[in-house]
Amino acid sequence: MLFDMDGTLVDSEKLWDVALQELAREYGGDLSADARRAIIGTAMAESMRILHDDLGQPERDPALSAAWINARILELFRTGLRWRPGAFDLLRAVRAAGTPTALVTSSPRALVEIALDTLGRDNFDVVVAGDEVVAAKPHPEPYLTAARLLGVAIERCVAIEDSPTGVASARASGAAVLAVPAEVPLPSLTGVHQVESLTGVGLELLAALAAERAGATG
Repeated sequence: MLFDMDGTLVDSEKLWDVALQELAREYGGDLSADARRAIIGTAMAESMRILHDDLGQPERDPALSAAWINARILELFRTGLRWRPGAFDLLRAVRAAGTPTALVTSSPRALVEIALDTLGRDNFDVVVAGDEVVAAKPHPEPYLTAARLLGVAIERCVAIEDSPTGVASARASGAAVLAVPAEVPLPSLTGVHQVESLTGVGLELLAALAAERAGATG
């Protein structure tokens, strides 16, 4: 099982909203709703490029902006991280079944370490953070890396995602994809099974998706 983090397991996108809007105001502007939607699921460098362009300040240093965001979001994660509906029960069921499990996120390792205080380090055999891959989501590298580290063929994996960027990454990797939209709606895509919430999602559905994907690839 391959789990995305932000918006999938934890309701952290609202915390990102706070940090991004605070930075935008530091720069004398407001982040537009379209730009905020475009940022969801992207790696930090791309997020900062979108923010700068949206404010009409493309000359700003993305590394400096990223450092500001990382420091602020670390504070917010320590005090305000909450599970998404159904996520805790599903993760617990997956682990109880002995299924190899990975966390695959665009967030940097320093932030993931804080989130793991809520998620539980023992719940994941592998963690792939956004700053530990060459190509971030929507590239398939994060999911392919997780499957390789788990020692499981990607075609036998189910990836759970909430954002268009994450779904694109998981789908391109060859994994079966379970999509659970959080902040933005997701289009209907071939090979992507979509649910409104992880509440009620069980091992039977995950097994069926994995079997369907494995059968499709022969």
